[in-house]
Amino acid sequence: MAAGELHSWLLNDALPVWAEAGRDAETGEFVETVTLEAPRATTAPRRARVQPRQIYVYLESSALGWDGPGHEIARKALDFYLGEYLTADETSISSRDPETGQKNEAFDLYNQAFALFAYGCVARRQPEQGGTFLNKARSLLQHLRATYSHSDGGFQEASPAKAPLRSNPHMHLFEAALELEQSDTSTVWCELADEIADLALTCFIDPLTGGLREFFDLNWSPMPGTSGRIMEPGHQFEWAWLLARWGLLRKRADALMAARRLYQIGEQFGVDPDRQVAIMALNDDMSVHDPIARLWGQTEWIKAAIILARISVGPEQDAYLNDILRSVAALRMYLDGVSAGLWRDKMRPDGSFVEEPAPASSFYHILCAISELHAFAEDLRAS
Repeated sequence: MAAGELHSWLLNDALPVWAEAGRDAETGEFVETVTLEAPRATTAPRRARVQPRQIYVYLESSALGWDGPGHEIARKALDFYLGEYLTADETSISSRDPETGQKNEAFDLYNQAFALFAYGCVARRQPEQGGTFLNKARSLLQHLRATYSHSDGGFQEASPAKAPLRSNPHMHLFEAALELEQSDTSTVWCELADEIADLALTCFIDPLTGGLREFFDLNWSPMPGTSGRIMEPGHQFEWAWLLARWGLLRKRADALMAARRLYQIGEQFGVDPDRQVAIMALNDDMSVHDPIARLWGQTEWIKAAIILARISVGPEQDAYLNDILRSVAALRMYLDGVSAGLWRDKMRPDGSFVEEPAPASSFYHILCAISELHAFAEDLRAS
């Protein structure tokens, strides 16, 4: 499934299927999962992070050539999200039960990052709403800084502070900041992006190996025990993509160097040589911690390979170009053998898949990878 085939699959299969089976047409709310056969929504609790992710998907759909009502779908979902997924202080809840309406209002920094990301996407794709959603984004950031700021940079995950701290929510805050700085003249998003990039370069990334860790104590030192040793290949790729974007914007050679090393770790140690897929987790000695291979890691491999191919020449670029083909082939395995427009999420060590409904949360990863791939293919054709 080459770039063009993936693009066609997105427009002709995935976007229509999820517009039909992946949301409540009456309320606009996106569902958590869709059954693989005769696609229909499940009644699984709906995580707050899924709503902004799917809003992004349908806001981007028109720009990628879908002729369906992408912006209308996104707008209806956004209205529902604002009405049902936010607390009195405008932070995001964690989840909502679609059958009872009961809400889990626990604070999770990860969910706030996706609220910011969605506001930035709305501001960019629906500029007539830009002022409203940039104000919402600034207000949420102000609340996060007032309540959860860490004295050494980044954010706590609870008030009062509670370990572990995680790099992952910061990665998505980084992504949101890079999105918002495209639309907002305020300096707060550039400052947030710079703060998180510097935190990644000085704390998240192990200075000995160049690999990025997941879990930290309250002083931004690796958590003791097994959790402090975990390095996820998918996140090596995702941080490589983000740090390369930031490094190009800020002209930071150290960020580009770090991105290349993160990619190298992800590809060299995190791609299973037999299955040719990015696995879930490594230990900090690069041994395998979790051999399950999830779909999202393959999309981040694609994105990182593309941006590093763009900034490389000669044999190095050739290697990244070859990896684009490998990563696309890895993604294709998750899309084949199920109803058109759906996907599997988890590949076992023996290459078989866990049989379970398709998670909506994967669509954000898939669409972003296809968008990057489509743009890269267009640029190659034009050169």
